[in-house]
Amino acid sequence: MTRCLNTADILKAHKSGQPTVIQSVEGGHFLEGKVDRLQLAYDRGLRHLGLLHDHDASTPLGDIFTEPPRWGGLTKFGASVIRESERLGILVDLAHADDNTTNGALKVATKPVIITHTGLNTRLGNNPAMAKMMLPRLISKSQAKIVASQGGVIGVWTHLADNAQQMADNIKAMVDVVGIDHVAIGTDTKLTTPYHSPKDHFEQHDKNKQVHPAVINGSTKEPRKSNHQHRPSGETTTNSLWPPLTKGGASGFYYELVAALLKAGYDQKAIGKIGGGNYLRVFDLATAKQA
Repeated sequence: MTRCLNTADILKAHKSGQPTVIQSVEGGHFLEGKVDRLQLAYDRGLRHLGLLHDHDASTPLGDIFTEPPRWGGLTKFGASVIRESERLGILVDLAHADDNTTNGALKVATKPVIITHTGLNTRLGNNPAMAKMMLPRLISKSQAKIVASQGGVIGVWTHLADNAQQMADNIKAMVDVVGIDHVAIGTDTKLTTPYHSPKDHFEQHDKNKQVHPAVINGSTKEPRKSNHQHRPSGETTTNSLWPPLTKGGASGFYYELVAALLKAGYDQKAIGKIGGGNYLRVFDLATAKQA
């Protein structure tokens, strides 16, 4: 798969029908307090950086929305990472940041940011346990307006929707607050099984469930047994979230969500913005080279 380093690459891939990816990292943990590592990451194709993730980095960048505040919002190192990201041409993602960190980041940023996966804290779904777990991860209407006021984009999570129509309703609620130009789709879906180091030995099964030897350091050895369980194919992919809206119709997450958005009253232009156009706008602003 090719990587897109800028908008021109995306348009070229779209024209040719070539699947492509924008390389991103969730959490600046790999920096370990060394802002110059961003240059190395950029040279290797990084174009989208999530400042924070679930746990503090060894050198903190800011407060996380699921933990008690410790740093007073954005740290000095976090601010330096935002400035360097903008200098290089990397889109800044403030998912997992609490309100103080987000507001601090918006004071530093000179370009629009994105919050890739969240949702309004007034849209809690039908599962009380899920709602309680998700509430710290959601954004208030007033905070969403602050992000949008500086040109930012907010991705609406799938997590509190039981079907595509509920997802469309959650998107509509966000659009009603911040406007059509500031909303995107934020799946945050786990597409692969958990990472294992090449040093780990784990079972590899073929269709007949036979254990195969693993090649380790150039030699063939029997792998030791592990508690790791491979997930069934498609179990955690985006396309398996919901059943198709129409029997016999096109199946898949994007097809279903577009159908639900059409049903909710959105036209092709609006769905184009939600479905990728708004992201491309902030991505283009972030990656465009300075004159």
